[in-house]
Amino acid sequence: MKNQYFGDINDYKKYGLLRLLSGHGQIKTTICWVLTEDDGRSDGSRIKYLEKPEQWRDYDQTVFEHLRENVLEKGVRNVSVIERGNIIPNCSFYSEYVHDDNSLRDEFFKEFRDFSEGTDFVFFDPDNGLEVKSVPRGKRGSSKYVYWDEVKASYEAGHSLMIYQHFPRKPRELFLRNLVRKFRDIVGTRKVFSYCTYHVAFLLLPQPDHENLFAQNSNNVKKAWGEVIKFQEYKMASSAV
Repeated sequence: MKNQYFGDINDYKKYGLLRLLSGHGQIKTTICWVLTEDDGRSDGSRIKYLEKPEQWRDYDQTVFEHLRENVLEKGVRNVSVIERGNIIPNCSFYSEYVHDDNSLRDEFFKEFRDFSEGTDFVFFDPDNGLEVKSVPRGKRGSSKYVYWDEVKASYEAGHSLMIYQHFPRKPRELFLRNLVRKFRDIVGTRKVFSYCTYHVAFLLLPQPDHENLFAQNSNNVKKAWGEVIKFQEYKMASSAV
């Protein structure tokens, strides 16, 4: 996550989704921003939806009005707007910056494990999503990804996880199914829930005792967001998804 992206159309959907999945504070949530430094690019400018309340407000009026006031009217592009706004009840925020350097990254996740102890639901918000072969851990640009060993460690700590994932230029359903297979093989989760928007997916790995809760709350996502956030459930099989 970069602060320059804060409040864009993906953010609006993200916060609306988190509010519904967490049951508006029904479970304890921690957001790990996986913050990286702003880079001056212009692809964080997708905020024109805030000028169209008649089209966008009703999906989540609380989030929309909060973002409209702070981003559009005040010009604030910073995750602290969400942290101090109580928009996601019963939520804590890990706001340290992550770096490419392996030792600094190790320290980041060590401190995060302590910070998130006792949390039910963890959301990782990297720039790009899950690791790719072309960017090994510790190499330049690796701060834009979450790596499988980090996902596994957090899941094994007892958290249900949700991970931001930008869609690459490849068939989306095949891409998602390949990720689901990796979740099965590496993490061992029994189900994966996906919430897809035009540009990105949010992939949820529920702990077994959270499966029913997230399934119920996913129905609320469908009711509130319809085709804007498309929900799908993947059940694990021993050899195929």
